[in-house]
Amino acid sequence: MTINEAQDEVIEEFADFTDWMDKYQLLIDLGNEQQPLDDKYKTGDNLIDGCQSRVWLQADYRDGRIYFTAESDALIVKGIIALLIRVLSGHTPQEIIDADLYFIDRIGLKEHLSPTRSNGLLAMIKQIRMYAVAFNLK
Repeated sequence: MTINEAQDEVIEEFADFTDWMDKYQLLIDLGNEQQPLDDKYKTGDNLIDGCQSRVWLQADYRDGRIYFTAESDALIVKGIIALLIRVLSGHTPQEIIDADLYFIDRIGLKEHLSPTRSNGLLAMIKQIRMYAVAFNLK
């Protein structure tokens, strides 16, 4: 599945709900469905700077693709990182670098986050792209 196909799937999933309380619940559910991050990866090196809550992001590079795993101590943030992983994990560094993450605006996520959570979202995207740039240089 391409990044855009994954984004379209997310948009469709969120379109089923009109109330933002239901969308927040969907985010929480997505976060709870995510596999927990192994404790060995919950290190300062994997902690994302710029997030109010703690978010750990692990990137593994196999067969020319990056696979992300993550965890957060905040329910909604855990759902946000789960969405980003769903859309971007398993793709090449160049695909991740070139991706236009339009799903964030289309599902209304950015406008329904507090300023600190919005900054955290940008920090998560920045960290994912930094991994992609680093692995692209290898």
